[in-house]
Amino acid sequence: MEIKLDPFAQNKEAGSETREFAPQKANKAPSGNTEKMKPTAIAASDAAPVQAENAEGEKPAEAKAEKKQKSPAAQKAPAKKSDPAPQKQEEDEAEPKHPPKKKKKHRAAILIPVIILALLAGAFLVATHNWSEEIVTYETTNTYITPYGQTMVSAHRSGGGIFPENTLMAFEGCVSSKDFKTDIFEFDLHITKDGELILLHDDTLDRTTNSAAVFGVTGARPENYTLAELKQLNFGEGFVDDNGNTPYKGLSGSAVPASLHAVTLNEVLDLLEGHGGYRYIIEIKNKKDLGFAAADALYTILSTKKLLPKVIVGTFNGEITRYIDDCYPDMLRSASITEVLEFYISSLLNMNTAPGYYKYTALQIPANQFLIKLGTSKLTNYAHKNNIAVQYWTINEADDMTMLKEINADCIMSDVPDVAYGILNGK
Repeated sequence: MEIKLDPFAQNKEAGSETREFAPQKANKAPSGNTEKMKPTAIAASDAAPVQAENAEGEKPAEAKAEKKQKSPAAQKAPAKKSDPAPQKQEEDEAEPKHPPKKKKKHRAAILIPVIILALLAGAFLVATHNWSEEIVTYETTNTYITPYGQTMVSAHRSGGGIFPENTLMAFEGCVSSKDFKTDIFEFDLHITKDGELILLHDDTLDRTTNSAAVFGVTGARPENYTLAELKQLNFGEGFVDDNGNTPYKGLSGSAVPASLHAVTLNEVLDLLEGHGGYRYIIEIKNKKDLGFAAADALYTILSTKKLLPKVIVGTFNGEITRYIDDCYPDMLRSASITEVLEFYISSLLNMNTAPGYYKYTALQIPANQFLIKLGTSKLTNYAHKNNIAVQYWTINEADDMTMLKEINADCIMSDVPDVAYGILNGK
């Protein structure tokens, strides 16, 4: 068999690096031998001896093996893995093993950010667009949906902008006022160590009370104390009026008015129902097991007092929403965060839904304080079409109150119910 040498190898000295020949088309193997020929690397210094030995009639394989043992270059050369079959190599020669991908990667690097930016820009335009349309009125069975122009006033945190929030003093101030009228009271609940429901917005007592001084710790949480212990606190400690004054700061012990002690849900409902009755928006603040216990206690109180139709329960905790649906389907509730987002998208698409599709009675949402504009007539129309009331929080600016009345909002929750009443009633 003839062995072809690299013509450029003749000018190299012995011991130089080996060169591989380009793969040649394999000869057809003899019958019974399925092994294909493989390209062989030969040192330039071995070329002449190999030719001589071939001329003497030695078998090429034996000559090659002998020369590799004698050749220093061959001894030093590392072992090589067997090359792929010649036929496969011919295919590889026709098509490069590693085609250039730089252009594709470069295009992808440009296109992906462009697509992301386009989607974000589109979402921003949709979210911030003022989707206004003519007001439409619908037949409804939801008593929280008001006739056009009769938006209800809700005292947020019992009117926390003009009274110490979530206190009996605040409720008494609202119900006894001759300057404004409150339609709905909004407040927040926490459960105590002994299972009582008290009014408190924050997770801790620091901001609104003197708990740090009384309990000697910061970050005190209501679930770690009994009602009797919490009754020692001054819940007017953190109140600041419009003039920057703090009229109840520093009061402690017997100097604290009873109307600034911790107040329970039962005490609040007894007071308000004694003044003719109101509607209520009640938020459960606790999470998980404490939240479940709070929901149990709330349902017991409302059902006992026959107030279930007059209360819409809200929470930012999804597990509490699901718990209410599973255990107390007759307790009215507002939409969860994810439900609000779903509803917003449905309103933009004007999707048709089957009666009873939505499990909630009201949307309790911000208007335009955040990125997504929820204060639009398109949304209120779609909500009323689906028998859902729309209640906005927390609205303290006169211009916002006027705008929400014009888009047929059903309720405005405000820290300043006196201002809201004046705007909504043209006074």
